[in-house]
Amino acid sequence: MPSWSWPDIKQRLQCPVDEDAEYENTTWCNRDLIPIPPERRTYGVWSYFGYWTVSGSCISAWSTGSTLLSFGLSPQQAIGAVILGGFISGLLAVGCGWMGEVHHIGFTVSSRFSWGMRGSYFPVIIRTFVSCMWFGMQAFWGGQATSVMIGAIIPGFAHMPNYFSKSSHLQTNDFIGLLIWMCGFIPAVLIKPEKLQLPFFICFVFFCSSCFGILIWAVSQAHGPGNLFHEPGSAPNTGWAFMFGITAILGSWGAGTLGQSDWVRYSKRRYAPTLSQLVACPITIALTATIGIIVTSSSNKLMGGEIQWNPIYLLSDIQEYYHSSPRVRAGVFFASLGMVASQFSISVVLNSVSCGMDLAGLWPKYINIRRGSYIMAIIGIAVQPWQLISTADKFLSVLSGFGVFMAPATGIMLADYHVIRRHRLKLSDLYRGDSSSIYWFRNGVNWRAFAAFTAGMWPLLPGLAANVNDWNYGQWVGWLRLYNLTFLVGLAISFLVFWGLNVVFPVGGIDQEGPFIPESEGVVYAVWFI
Repeated sequence: MPSWSWPDIKQRLQCPVDEDAEYENTTWCNRDLIPIPPERRTYGVWSYFGYWTVSGSCISAWSTGSTLLSFGLSPQQAIGAVILGGFISGLLAVGCGWMGEVHHIGFTVSSRFSWGMRGSYFPVIIRTFVSCMWFGMQAFWGGQATSVMIGAIIPGFAHMPNYFSKSSHLQTNDFIGLLIWMCGFIPAVLIKPEKLQLPFFICFVFFCSSCFGILIWAVSQAHGPGNLFHEPGSAPNTGWAFMFGITAILGSWGAGTLGQSDWVRYSKRRYAPTLSQLVACPITIALTATIGIIVTSSSNKLMGGEIQWNPIYLLSDIQEYYHSSPRVRAGVFFASLGMVASQFSISVVLNSVSCGMDLAGLWPKYINIRRGSYIMAIIGIAVQPWQLISTADKFLSVLSGFGVFMAPATGIMLADYHVIRRHRLKLSDLYRGDSSSIYWFRNGVNWRAFAAFTAGMWPLLPGLAANVNDWNYGQWVGWLRLYNLTFLVGLAISFLVFWGLNVVFPVGGIDQEGPFIPESEGVVYAVWFI
């Protein structure tokens, strides 16, 4: 008979440990937090191209580019903002992923050398919050794509009565689609991160087929990119609107690059991810967004002058426009299938793995990536993402708003790792939760990181409030313009302040480095701080 005493139950609930492992589940360590051992490093150059094609070729890229038309940029200006934002995101990916290549650790653990062992909970919790928000939006889009796909098979499904209130911004058929999409996402989380290369490729092929299929339809039916493509922008101030477009890109992918080491740590060799970060990242984001802009412009001519910035809504409109003819329903089905696949892949790549590892860092004994992903899914749906993306303006506000918190954290990481520590880390001390660790600082907290974070964040908060509440007058204009530079300003301020504080108030141990498990200690060290 199995024992059901409380100590036995606690033991059974702990995260699995590899056979013959040189670590144990502790307050600071489990299988998903240790530096990735050589046998689990399975990503080569083409694997990272697959990663970035999935990350860049997605509904977010399409919608961000075409949403900029609603914000008042011309198509050419929107394309320029997307290209520049994608290139900057690629540079940030290289800088933030460096420690993953060299030390094979992820963001959750690397935060400890900047913020302190206890202080690292702060950026981890912030990124967990952002990841949950992002997952909620991606899941909702996945549910809508599923709803459109079902509606292509059963036309009456698209017109079923809505039993939710109008203020909820949620349709009954979209909710059913979300439930079905979640049933597919839950088993996808069971795939280990080091085994995701083939799913990356399959989802990329599906989504690209959908993108080019819609593009061919739109351009052929409109006999070109449409009149909107040649019209000037309507933004009152083009320069600041252009910078806001860059901010929207960085708020999305720039925030994702903060945790680039979560994936780069699986690289087989040095520089395997670099080419894809510098090439595949900006190209895929820019190409997908450009397709979205052209299709939005072309369909604007066909659909009676309404700008449809979301490809999922566009597919639904296409089926209605052609009165659900069999040929169109077949096309809509396969196109929406690509959207569903894209949402599966992007939710795993940019949300579940990173957020799962962050949650694992909060309670390593009992939470790993898989369990953390399920917690993220519950929170992401509970925040009602359909309220966040109900309009184009709200969508851009959400994207740029994330940068207020992610940019300062990125600046701190880049300054500490590249300038102050010069790529030197004592890995064993990143898993040692007492004053013997050089990353303990004072009571486990590095006050310099919190000061730099505050300095980088507070100048952007008035602009965030003005943007959300549409205060475009008087004293708020200056704050809004500063907010249009959110990611660049927040990153630069926190970088310089953190660097300066470390010059004036230097910390010890910045020249020390060493492996995860010192040869003289072996596995014994891992049980010191259980």
